[in-house]
Amino acid sequence: MKSRKSLQPLLKQKKDKKVSLLIGARQVGKTTILKALHDEIAISSKAVFLDLDIYSNYEKVSAFENFLNTLRLNGYDENQREFFYVFLDEFQRYPGLTLVMKNIYDNFDNIKIYASGSSSIKIKDEIQESLAGRKQTTYVYPLSFEEFLWFKEDKDAIQHLHNIRKLKGKHLTQLTSKLFAYLNEFMVTGSYPEVVLENDKTGVLESIFDLYVKKDLLEYLNVSKIGHVKRLIEYLAINNGQKIKYNEIGQICSLRYKEVLNYIELLIETYLVVSLRPFFSNKNSELVKIPKIYFIDNGVRNYFINNFNPVNKRNDSGFLFEGFVLSELLKSGIKTDIIKFWQDKNRHEVDIILDFISKQIPIEIKYKENLKREDFIGLKAFCDMYPESRAPFLINLGRQKQEKGYELILPYDLSFSGREL
Repeated sequence: MKSRKSLQPLLKQKKDKKVSLLIGARQVGKTTILKALHDEIAISSKAVFLDLDIYSNYEKVSAFENFLNTLRLNGYDENQREFFYVFLDEFQRYPGLTLVMKNIYDNFDNIKIYASGSSSIKIKDEIQESLAGRKQTTYVYPLSFEEFLWFKEDKDAIQHLHNIRKLKGKHLTQLTSKLFAYLNEFMVTGSYPEVVLENDKTGVLESIFDLYVKKDLLEYLNVSKIGHVKRLIEYLAINNGQKIKYNEIGQICSLRYKEVLNYIELLIETYLVVSLRPFFSNKNSELVKIPKIYFIDNGVRNYFINNFNPVNKRNDSGFLFEGFVLSELLKSGIKTDIIKFWQDKNRHEVDIILDFISKQIPIEIKYKENLKREDFIGLKAFCDMYPESRAPFLINLGRQKQEKGYELILPYDLSFSGREL
């Protein structure tokens, strides 16, 4: 298996009794990670893996007694001191299963459950209710840029990435040319594992979306609405990273206002897109309502607009770059409700505000090497209004240095771990 960053943290959870949930979109690698966990843990412990896409496997765990009998048949002893490990793939298909997991958790101290599944709105509340205080959730996204390089098996590029923070100065694009080439590929075809590994990338993306329609959209929508939702997705893809107005979307896609809200929420809950809310403290001087919608994966977005041209031959490179940065922040573990944007009534804007409880971190994103004075205007306006905020970051292609109170950084390592925040 190609390595994933989430594997080691999930392995560390094996000594914690809480149910470990792996949640994310289809085809991002959840099953692969779950199987790798099983294979590693099964070397030294008793374990069973059940693919719940197979209904007969679901019957084995569909009720409390069924669950226990299945474990006993696979070597579980109620008196054993060490954990017995259960791995359940696609658990969201059966809403009642969360209650079974709750009862197992409450009654046995030597059973540890790992469960993976695509987000399911139907069982969202049930998960919160049945597993409250009994779960720890890992969100699995498409590959991060570092994982993308692991899949490419380019040791030189990986080493260069690991040393990127040591690089200081201006005009660094030539020194990072290999990473820059990979970045442009990443921004165009995206980071779904199979897409990265296969030559026919558009074919893989087509199959991913076909599965998304059959397994996600049709689960919640009347067939007659699928065409409307596809038009909604196409509209959001065309306007990726731009502020949206629900009434305007409704008119274009022939949807009622409430339908627009519900369908966008469905796209969010199934990890196709993410919505950024504006950051504000003064309703009279700042934007407070209109959100921005970004696709989590640029390759999926480009599939919907049928544009896989190189970045240097496109007029949407800035929005692609913003989407890349946003997705890297999500993959680093920053929660969506922390990530916002800012605009005042004078149209000064900052692409991202990390809204932590203790401080705000402004981040401007520029797909360019040579920065100009106007590239800093939004950051300056925000810092003037919020002088207690952390000194701002400007992510760009060519400079990595501290300059006049700004932290200029390259886009290749955006985990922010180890940085002075």
